[in-house]
Amino acid sequence: MTAIGFARHDHTTCITDALHQAEVRCRAQKLHFTPVRRRVLEILLEKHRALGTYEILDVLAADGLGSQPPVAYRALDFLVSHGLAHRIERMNAYTACAHPAHDHVPAFLICRACKAVAEAETELEQGRLGIAAEATGFTIERIVVEAEGLCPDCAGATP
Repeated sequence: MTAIGFARHDHTTCITDALHQAEVRCRAQKLHFTPVRRRVLEILLEKHRALGTYEILDVLAADGLGSQPPVAYRALDFLVSHGLAHRIERMNAYTACAHPAHDHVPAFLICRACKAVAEAETELEQGRLGIAAEATGFTIERIVVEAEGLCPDCAGATP
């Protein structure tokens, strides 16, 4: 399992690469990657933390891209349904997908102090849940894995 989100990196390249991957994916699937959808993904990538819909809407309004909640909700629905973003259930918030190039089962490490989110890939087939489901004939359709704690920066800052 690899986690992306807490490590120091070239953030500009991170954003550029992720937006390029999103554009390629949308073009290949003949999806409309509108300016609002692109900007919402860019906002999620810039912040590298979970954001609520109204936080995103504030930025969209400041950019002149809309100030009504449906604008943000429609863009987020598109991004989530096409694997470019994820909904963090525990926080009722969203984060950009760290592994948009392929389908995966994400697991989230959420910092309770700064709200930073790292995404890790999990392998359902190798885990106990997958084994239990297979043994009982259960078909898993959706999994949400969220762990709350402190990121390296916040853990170092607390006494």
